[in-house]
Amino acid sequence: MPRKRGNPDWAQGGPPEPIRAVATEFEKEVRRLGLTTDTCASSSDLRLWCESNKNRCYIPEWLLEVWSIEVDSKHGPL
Repeated sequence: MPRKRGNPDWAQGGPPEPIRAVATEFEKEVRRLGLTTDTCASSSDLRLWCESNKNRCYIPEWLLEVWSIEVDSKHGPL
């Protein structure tokens, strides 16, 4: 029997569903604290979270600069 070619999803009525963006841990924490971009830098709770997770989670560079938090480069990209 010859091997079928092509994308089998097209035979089902179209292309597959697009992959949806997933919120980062930072975005989840900002949402949990009820912050906005304007209020992030003044939040002591968010600053503590960022200091604890700076080498594990994504934190926007502008916020690291505002708080003078340095990421340990030995950990490298995830």
